[in-house]
Amino acid sequence: MTTTADFAEFITSTEYNDLPDEVIEETKKRILDSIGIALGSIGDEPVEIVRETVTELNPEGGPCDIWGSTESASPPEAAMMNTALVRYLDYMDSILLPGETPHPSDNVGAAIATAQYANRSGKDLITGVCLAYEIHGEMADKAPGRDIGWDHIHVTFGSTSAASKLLGLDYEQTRNAIGIATAAYNPLRVTRTGEISMWKGIASANLARNAVYTAMLANNGMEGPVDAFEGQKGWKDIVQGRDFQVKFTPGERVTQVMMKKYMAGTHAQTAIEGLLELLDRDDIDTDEIEEIHLETYESAKHVMGGGEGDRHLPQNREQADHSIPYTLAVAALDGQLMKAQYEPDRITSDDVQSLMQTITVEEDPELTELFNTGEQPYNITVRTTEGTEHRIEKTAFEGHPSNPMSWEQLEAKFHGIAKDVYDEDHRREIIETVKHLEEHDTSDLTALL
Repeated sequence: MTTTADFAEFITSTEYNDLPDEVIEETKKRILDSIGIALGSIGDEPVEIVRETVTELNPEGGPCDIWGSTESASPPEAAMMNTALVRYLDYMDSILLPGETPHPSDNVGAAIATAQYANRSGKDLITGVCLAYEIHGEMADKAPGRDIGWDHIHVTFGSTSAASKLLGLDYEQTRNAIGIATAAYNPLRVTRTGEISMWKGIASANLARNAVYTAMLANNGMEGPVDAFEGQKGWKDIVQGRDFQVKFTPGERVTQVMMKKYMAGTHAQTAIEGLLELLDRDDIDTDEIEEIHLETYESAKHVMGGGEGDRHLPQNREQADHSIPYTLAVAALDGQLMKAQYEPDRITSDDVQSLMQTITVEEDPELTELFNTGEQPYNITVRTTEGTEHRIEKTAFEGHPSNPMSWEQLEAKFHGIAKDVYDEDHRREIIETVKHLEEHDTSDLTALL
């Protein structure tokens, strides 16, 4: 049975020198990806509501920077704000797991805020982020929460682990922090079902904030329920309903994390790329489309294809980016998926609404088996008004772990999303600092943000 001791031993014993070179490189890529996405979400209403609240609570600022601004806040509030920036656009990374598709980048804001507060080196920051990715991914794999009704609950563990490491908590303090977080922060899946609200893109930021606060409490001597997993009415009984055992390694999970090519929910990535390839390959005019039929795996059908509410009726950005019918329809018409494709007028426009109604999604058990081995399979059939059928089969997309983004591709994504915040020279300085983060202090990076 997993215990808080498993976490404390791994967190306190793992150091930068334990991380393989590939893991260090991939961790830096995820840090840059997260920062770029965060800069791109500045100005969107939900994150600005968070900003208003954070600055109201920190009228004189604090020791941690809020990215893309001259504002600052306490470590927990900076973690809340910066995580909201990373998460809101649904452009963040993910791990494709059978029972859960967690987003480990939800932990980057907490890690950077804590590292800045504690005056940590770039090597320390890399280590903290890597630990968060490993623990977040391993927990989502061994103890998934989606079908039970929990919503991205594993951010609790990733961010608490990173904050505990970067604050320099000892073994007992770390056990206390994990125990408190395990007992205290269990969010409901209703956030992501039915008529999705603004909270979908902000919920994980709340967990990141709570995680940093928890680590700070433990650092100051707060004791927690160290039997939080196996104890009476603990995680095993109340949350998971069964025993499970984690096995942490120094960084294996970060290499399994995909980075999104398109600004859309995780499960739509292969479908969007495949449909665009098919339309281009066979020179299909969208006006001639009679039907688009997708065969895919269970999680895609469940989360974005109609298993958690009708996805043909999006009314806002949060519903649209979580809809396979919408994201495919607007991508087919516009040839891309960026912020403009989620403007209210675009969501409700006649051409998108019409094409969206032609899209059907069906689970194929064989494709579910492929997904469970790490692929993201889609079979896409387009039928035209002339009665011709066009088909493409894909198992991955550009950014999938089997076809990972290069630094060049990632930099292009960064420039594309952050161009409205910083000029090109400034963006290049951020990129170079992250690429060589092991040679810098965390403060060198946050000064650029």
